[in-house]
Amino acid sequence: MQHPQLPDLPLFRTIADAAGELGFPAYVIGGYVRDLALERESKDVDVVCVGDGIALAQAVGRKLPGRPRVTVFKNFGTAMLPTPEIEVEFVGARKESYRAESRKPEVEAGTLEDDLARRDFTINALGLSLNPETYGQLVDRYDGMGDLQRKIIRTPLDPDITFSDDPLRMLRAIRFATQLNFDIDPDTFDALARNKERIKIISQERITTELNKIIMAPKPSYGFKLLFSCGLLPLIFPKMAQLQGVEKVGQHAHKDNFYHTLQVLDNVVAAGGDLWLRWAAILHDIAKPATKRYDKRVGWTFHGHEDKGARWVPGIFTDLKLPLGEEMRQVQKLVRLHLRPIALVKEIVTDSAVRRLLFEAGDDVDRLMLLCRADITSKDHQRVARYLRNFDVVEQKLKEVEEKDHLRNFKPVITGEIIMETFGLKPSREVGELKEALLEAILEGKIRNEYEEAFPLLLELGQRKGLGVVEG
Repeated sequence: MQHPQLPDLPLFRTIADAAGELGFPAYVIGGYVRDLALERESKDVDVVCVGDGIALAQAVGRKLPGRPRVTVFKNFGTAMLPTPEIEVEFVGARKESYRAESRKPEVEAGTLEDDLARRDFTINALGLSLNPETYGQLVDRYDGMGDLQRKIIRTPLDPDITFSDDPLRMLRAIRFATQLNFDIDPDTFDALARNKERIKIISQERITTELNKIIMAPKPSYGFKLLFSCGLLPLIFPKMAQLQGVEKVGQHAHKDNFYHTLQVLDNVVAAGGDLWLRWAAILHDIAKPATKRYDKRVGWTFHGHEDKGARWVPGIFTDLKLPLGEEMRQVQKLVRLHLRPIALVKEIVTDSAVRRLLFEAGDDVDRLMLLCRADITSKDHQRVARYLRNFDVVEQKLKEVEEKDHLRNFKPVITGEIIMETFGLKPSREVGELKEALLEAILEGKIRNEYEEAFPLLLELGQRKGLGVVEG
C-alpha cells in the first residue's frame, strides 16, 4: 500500500503558508488521510495545529478568494471553514482526561503526540504535514499504515483505557470494521467485551447514529455478528439479540431467527434496499420469540408474529430514537404484510387476493415484494428457485390487476359524507359498516370503483338495513 499523498489543492498550500506565518506547526490528521491511503473519496478535512486552531482558521479565511466566513465553536475550541472543494475543521492539538461518568473529556493544549494518542484507532491517527520544511510527509506513530495493510482495527493506546474513556468508540470499532471489511485486533476485541457495560453512559441518539452506519454498510450482517459476539447487542438492542438460538423437541427444531434475519438483511442490501427497507428486514421476524409455540403435530409455530411485530415497531422506533413519521409507518406496514405474498405463492393466485394486497400495500408493494424475495433463505437451492419463480407469477398478476383496477392507493368513490347525506345519518357504526361492505365488493371484484356501479349497491345495502333515502 502506497503512502497517502496530499492532493495538489491550493487550499493546503494556503494553510501551510498561514501556519508558517503564525509559527503553528499544522497537520492534516484522521479520516481524510486514512481515506487517501484507501483511495476512498472524502470531503471532510481535519487540520490539527500545535497552537491556536481558531486563529489559524481565521488566518486561512483571510487568505482565500472571497474570504469565506469562518464559523467558530468557542466551547469546543474548533473552527469550520467551508470551501468549494472540501470542508475543513481546525483545532489546536490537545490532550484529554476523562471522568468515569462522562465521555466528555477535560481538554487542555497538548503536543502532536498527545493529539495522536487520543485518537480512537491507529488508522485514524495518521497525519500529513502542512509545514514548509516537511510538507506532505507522513506522520504515523502507531503503525496505522501497517494496520491498513493488514486490514486491522486497533487502538493506539491500551484498548481498555480508550473504550472506558469514550465508550462510543466500541461501536465505532465495529462500524469501521463493517464499512471497511476489516478484522478487529484480538486484544481490542477482548476489550470490547470487558467494557461493554460502559455503553450505558452513551446517549441513544449517538448509539443509533452508529447503528444506522453499520446497517448502511455493504454487508451489515458482519457488524451485527460482532455486536452480538462481544455482548454489546443485548445492551443496545435486546429484542434483536433475543432472536438468537434454536430450540429442539425430538425431531423438531426451528431455524435460528437471528442468523436468518441477518441473511435477509444482506439480501435486501444486495437488491439495493434503502435504510428503511433494511430496518424492515431487521424487524420482520422480531416478534418470533414472543409468539413461539410447540405443536406436537407440526413442530414450532410463530402464529401472528407479523401482527405483533408490527405493533412493536412504534415502541422500538421510540426506544431507538428513530423518526416516528412516514419512515416508521412504512416499516410497520412492511412488517405487517411480509407474509402475505408468501401466502399468495402457496395457493392459486386469485384476483381478489391480489386486489387486497395492492390496496393494503399501496405504493410500498414493490418494496414489499423485494423484502419477500429477500426472506427466502433456505439452504435448499431448488426450493429457493421454486419460490422465486412463484413470486414472478405473483408480480405479473399484481401488474395485470393494477393496470385493470388501479387499486394502488385508491380511494373509494363513495365517501362517508356521501353515505351520511344519502340516508340522513350522523357519524356512526352504520356508516362504517356500509363503507366496509362497499370496499369488500370492490376488492372481491363484484363492482368497479366507479360511482355508477358503487352508488346503486349503496342504495341496495341501505335498503337491507331499513334505511330510507333522504330526498334532497
